[in-house]
Amino acid sequence: MRRRFSTAIMALALLSCTTTPQPTLYTQHVTFPEGATLEEKVDMVSRLVPSEAQLQWQQLELSAFIHFGMNTFTGSEWGSGTDSPEMFNPTALDCEQWVRTLKEGGFKLVILTAKHHDGFCLWPTATTDYSVKQSPWREGKGDVVRELRDACAKHGMKFGVYLSPWDRNAECYGDSPAYNRLYIAQLTELLIEYGHIDEVWFDGACGEGANGRKQEYDWSAILRCVEEHQPDAVTAIMGDDIRWVGNEGGVGRATEWSATMIAPGSYVDKIAENKRLGLEEMSKDLGSRELLAKANEAYWYPSEVDVSIRPGWFYHSEEDGKVRSLGNLVDIYYRSVGSNSVLLLNIPPDKRGLIHEVDAERIKAFGNYIRTTFEKNYLAENSTTWHATAGESREFAVESGAKVNTLLLQEDIAQGQRVESFVVEGMINGEWRELCSGTTIGYKRLLRFDECHPERLRLTITESRTTANIKSIGLYYAEPITE
Repeated sequence: MRRRFSTAIMALALLSCTTTPQPTLYTQHVTFPEGATLEEKVDMVSRLVPSEAQLQWQQLELSAFIHFGMNTFTGSEWGSGTDSPEMFNPTALDCEQWVRTLKEGGFKLVILTAKHHDGFCLWPTATTDYSVKQSPWREGKGDVVRELRDACAKHGMKFGVYLSPWDRNAECYGDSPAYNRLYIAQLTELLIEYGHIDEVWFDGACGEGANGRKQEYDWSAILRCVEEHQPDAVTAIMGDDIRWVGNEGGVGRATEWSATMIAPGSYVDKIAENKRLGLEEMSKDLGSRELLAKANEAYWYPSEVDVSIRPGWFYHSEEDGKVRSLGNLVDIYYRSVGSNSVLLLNIPPDKRGLIHEVDAERIKAFGNYIRTTFEKNYLAENSTTWHATAGESREFAVESGAKVNTLLLQEDIAQGQRVESFVVEGMINGEWRELCSGTTIGYKRLLRFDECHPERLRLTITESRTTANIKSIGLYYAEPITE
């Protein structure tokens, strides 16, 4: 089983030691000693940190999903796997147009549906004839994966692939050993033939095969395959680096812990432990002290918020008038990136093989709005990392006459996620008034409040797991959006 973390178990005597110059950090996973008290667990989980790959992923903030394939041409969302490959024929496919559009929107990584549930492969795989090599596009010699990979390399965009585990075309699906071999062969092609891959995205989609047979995926072997061929890639959803937030509406939790008690779904030996704790992806609480008291271990398992810019995940012309508004996209940004998550926004190309003009315009407006909002920090001072204990406050001068309505907070997550609650006040007309408050911060927290002209700002860390490391504080003004 692929577990890129170090598991550290410390003796209880070491937990009380105060002479160690550098406290031990636990990368991606920590197991608590038997009989550890809640205070000891709190101390240990406060020193749970991301791997370097997870840290780099979190700093991307914006990723794009490209759902493109047979469904684009049939008008469906979940294809049957029986449609003719001849239907796949984009007339003007331009992956550089995709990447340029996404870069304008501020996106740093793009993930392509190399194969969706219908089983149609967007690269000329040797594992099946149900692929682009049997289509009229590029006279059967095309490769969407390669064209997008090359466009990403040219324009400085990171690249990832989604390979659906469910395959409605493969005859061996449901014959678990045979299909697992087929799936790993397809995954291996993607991992070794297209250069560096930054993210591999697996969902847990699982249907029935021939005669109602249930497919059982070998996630241990699948993740070992990624580790062998792309050791620097992060694995998402059924992987052990990135967690699904639990909905497809673009909404993160108000309290979003990256240091969680839920084990990745691919860890079949931890299914019973997740059930004992009452945890699933959609659980409201994944990291509270109450949960920590019952847990035997914890994971650095940050959340990704996936949502589509359209009602569907694939392009449908009848949805051209239903593309999300700028205001809605900005709200999603605040509730995903601004809630300690990474936003994975789906933008599906049309039958031409282009991102539609409506989507492109909306993405550009979104990128411009976010850049404009956060280019000017109205705090007159913002010193280096503040090491704050629970109950401690710090004041900051605000530029004279500044009008503000948005707060940004960041922890140094390379040292762990520790803030449990905070309050922010503004000095207005000589009096302190509460502007906003919250629970977790993590990599980034964004909060909006009524516009005002504070003379000073005061941040109080009301609760924290040991000493909090506040990395960044920002005060901004977000212009009202008129659609």
